Amino acid sequence: MHALISGASVAGPVLAYWLRRHGWRVTVVERAADARAGDGGHAVDLFGPAVDVIERMGLLDRVREARTRNDTITLFRERRAPITLATADLAAGVSGRHIEIMRGVLAGLLHEVTRDDVDYRFGTVIERLDGATAMLSDGDTVDADLVVGADGLHSGVRALAFGPEERYRRFLGAYLAVYTLPDVLGTGPTVAAFTAPGLAATVYPTLVPGLSRALFLVRTAEIPHDRRDRDAQKGILRDLIGDRLGPRVTAVLEHLGPAGDFYFDDISQIRMDSWSRGPVTLVGDAGYGPGPAVGGGTSLAAAAAYVLAAELATGPVDGALRRYEAALAGPVRHSRRIGPSVLGAIVPRNRAQVWLTAQATRLLPRLPKPARRWLTSFGGGPAAMLDGLVLPPMGATRS
Repeated sequence: MHALISGASVAGPVLAYWLRRHGWRVTVVERAADARAGDGGHAVDLFGPAVDVIERMGLLDRVREARTRNDTITLFRERRAPITLATADLAAGVSGRHIEIMRGVLAGLLHEVTRDDVDYRFGTVIERLDGATAMLSDGDTVDADLVVGADGLHSGVRALAFGPEERYRRFLGAYLAVYTLPDVLGTGPTVAAFTAPGLAATVYPTLVPGLSRALFLVRTAEIPHDRRDRDAQKGILRDLIGDRLGPRVTAVLEHLGPAGDFYFDDISQIRMDSWSRGPVTLVGDAGYGPGPAVGGGTSLAAAAAYVLAAELATGPVDGALRRYEAALAGPVRHSRRIGPSVLGAIVPRNRAQVWLTAQATRLLPRLPKPARRWLTSFGGGPAAMLDGLVLPPMGATRS
């Protein structure tokens, strides 16, 4: 059996790893020119079952060693004293098994453990699909038994197999932007946080000494823009932020121009009644998920890739895809509630909510543990999404 997977970030390599364990031949195509290794992207969370998947792949020690080490967070306020607390207090409501890691680091580890027996083709995309026969941008034609879109929110596989993105995308009313810059704030290992009505920003350390990464979340109406025009996107971000977050963030924005790793996107969800059609299926943000930057998407993608591989190991493709969708139905329904809930909690709508955020931050360490867990669970959000998902033993016989 031969699987063609589009996407080499997280879900694609996880699926490739387990399919190879069961004798499948696997080809992975990826639009990026090379493996997304190193310190790229933003920090992502692995919760519960996703940590179990990493452990079953023999990568848990390496992932733990590569985790972010952001032990404190400081909320800076104009003309008021900053508030500092331990990030462990903010994670009180998160799953007991939780690891934060840079997306690029995680992708690099997953590529490293699969590259010797998976055919990776970087700088390549699927241009046409006829069932499971794919015409690639490098001129090759691949006859597969299964095609998987693990290629994110703006999935090319989804567009080819299911139709235009507009049919399925639900905009959640916000945008995110991420880029790397020098540690201009001098905050070192501390995460610096800033809020204003409709805005939230954090500047946090990377694994490279002297470098930080800025993450912006902005509430706004949908803004038509060219997703390939980075200069235009930088201009949009500057206009949206202005000087509303104070002089420290203004200094951060001064490094926006030369940022070569700048990423800007809408925070949206893909909502589909079914994410499989014939021998084509979708995994992660390509077919479902809470949305970028709101928590849990990486965990859902990794766990879903494992479940899909387990089902494919036990029977024909068509039945495996039906069982895969049934197993993920609950977590996918839950994921649709997370984006609005998390955005409502971390991006204040008005000055009153800015004030309440500061007071909650100040009081959090003093609260009893049950109250702390409740306040930081985002209403049973990203971590709880996967609570009901039981990972089957790989290759177990299904009834």
